[in-house]
Amino acid sequence: MQNKLLVHNDEVRKEMLDAIGLASTDELFKNIDAGIRLREDLDLPKGLSEIEAREKLLSLSKMNATTSDYAYFIGGGSYNKYSPACISYLTQRSEFLTAYTPYQPEISQGSLQSIYEYQTMICNITGMDLSNAGVYDGASACAESLLMSCRIKKKSKVLVASTINPEYLKVILTYAHAGNIEVDIIPANKTVLNIKSLEEIEEKDYASVLVQYPNYFGDIEDMEKISTITKNLDALFVVSADPSALAVLKQPSKYDADIVCGDIQTLGLPMVANAGYMATKTAYMRQIPGRIVGATVDRDGKTAYTLTQQAREQHIRRDKATSNICSNQALLTLSATIYLSYMGFDGLLELEENAIQKAQLLAKKFAEIQGFEVLNKNYLNEFVVKFPDNIKVDDFLKQAELKNIFAGINLETNFNNMRNCLLVSLTELNTLDEIYKYISLLKENI
Repeated sequence: MQNKLLVHNDEVRKEMLDAIGLASTDELFKNIDAGIRLREDLDLPKGLSEIEAREKLLSLSKMNATTSDYAYFIGGGSYNKYSPACISYLTQRSEFLTAYTPYQPEISQGSLQSIYEYQTMICNITGMDLSNAGVYDGASACAESLLMSCRIKKKSKVLVASTINPEYLKVILTYAHAGNIEVDIIPANKTVLNIKSLEEIEEKDYASVLVQYPNYFGDIEDMEKISTITKNLDALFVVSADPSALAVLKQPSKYDADIVCGDIQTLGLPMVANAGYMATKTAYMRQIPGRIVGATVDRDGKTAYTLTQQAREQHIRRDKATSNICSNQALLTLSATIYLSYMGFDGLLELEENAIQKAQLLAKKFAEIQGFEVLNKNYLNEFVVKFPDNIKVDDFLKQAELKNIFAGINLETNFNNMRNCLLVSLTELNTLDEIYKYISLLKENI
């Protein structure tokens, strides 16, 4: 079939076939089963002008639901945070509009400086000694941290909390399968880890213990006790921490964390954008994957930045590499850096306290309705509500969506022990009107 919509004519096609020694297009595709080849023209619509195409795309985009149209109470790893206008203005500059680590770093001083500032801010937030230039997302950051711990400890088993993000766990298991690493799961009591089950472990063949802080259910684990148990197991303590939550929580370094990782989406990034961070102690500098930017001085005594501590192309040396990561999320880490510079610690703290107060208000309203139970004991802006048996979470979510409310996440989808439980999240963008609208909808369904 010679599709008339294609730009090549028969003469051009013959010239290309002659060049590769074939007589026909059918011969070119002879290895593809004839039964699955398209034998008729594609059913494509009439071509549109640029103006018509723009109008068509705009009409299609209006079919999407956005956070501007709905009251948004969904969290679970991606949060509706405000992004100041200065971020998009600065990151759209041509000097920054790239997602790659500079491959000729000595002539990319501006990009290197922005990465260096990002690393410094991550260290300030987590309390750790050094940070890399970023990795793909929070899930891969967790997986890479566990692989890193196995290299350091020369062990092939890890312990992972069952209270981490289920999407993170899937990525961890994929990495572990390829790396012949055994992953054991620490069970939970409702929304927190079962510390007793962790205490009962006697063998010291685990490289690390990974917990999320706050965990996927919004609860704050007993970090002090978990850290002590981990050290007694001769394992590294790996903490996946929400960086914005660290404005109010004790830094992971205070619990003697060895590796801290997570996602920087809560640092002013839109919900479609994720980037991972990793930070560690100086002793493990050579084992952290990805790139590290360092500061030095040039021959004239001026400040200069360069990739440091790692061989330039170590990331492509197969089994000798610390990781297959050879680039980072430089544009997104720049966005987070601008956000942190703009907000400052006081601004970050104010936003987190604002979200916490709203979450406490909504949780209190839930608890006041007979039959509902808030399962969390210690939480910030995210919590779990168990619904009474006569109200199904899925039914409520459908009713809420009809009222332009995205009410949360049905936990039963990923957790068998969370039957009829809803994960609810709030940020600084949730209004009091939205909260009272939410509660009114609840009362209508009783």
